[in-house]
Amino acid sequence: MNIVLTLIRRDLLLAMRRRGDVLTILFFFVIVASLFPLGVGPDPKLLRLMGGGVVWVAALLAAMLALGRLFAADHADGTLEQLMLTPAQPVLWITGKILAHWLVSGVPLILMAPVLGIQFDLPGEALGVLMLSLLLGTPVLSMIGAIGAALTLGLRGGGVLVSLLVLPLYIPVLIFGAGAVDGAISGLGSEAHLSLLGGILIMSFMLAPWAVAAALRISIE
Repeated sequence: MNIVLTLIRRDLLLAMRRRGDVLTILFFFVIVASLFPLGVGPDPKLLRLMGGGVVWVAALLAAMLALGRLFAADHADGTLEQLMLTPAQPVLWITGKILAHWLVSGVPLILMAPVLGIQFDLPGEALGVLMLSLLLGTPVLSMIGAIGAALTLGLRGGGVLVSLLVLPLYIPVLIFGAGAVDGAISGLGSEAHLSLLGGILIMSFMLAPWAVAAALRISIE
């Protein structure tokens, strides 16, 4: 736990020194979600129907902006090689880096989501479900994205390759996240979608760090 907490503290400190990167993710999320009501018109029924899906798509795209920098800086200055040579299991410090990435790129999106949901006339219950679905889903986005970032580390055009690798894997998270909000709006209930998101989160937490460790070894070698 000391290794995990130390790496989280280090990555958060580095992120605060580059506040522009964090603000870019948040502004992108706000702009993408805000453009849809301007484009489709002011019909409250239509906006309410599409609100959950639009916010989720915007969050997914915003989370992808930071994937290219997840391991790139540490790889460029040699820190990544030093971490791989430490006696600690790579899974431990990889978990710390993924958690730090989620705290920087995921938590601000969760906190901003209710404000954007008001633009789509979402009721109070749907806003709560939207936040809960993002709380369960955005860590999965970070873990899956870390696998893609590790596989494309050091490659030319790695940012484009990351998008091609992770976007198909993001689709189940998007479907269940948006479906939970739609279920809350229609009265059908959101428990099933949230349960599936929780299951995906647990499975990703158990498997993703190991997959990232294997991918980093391949990329470094």
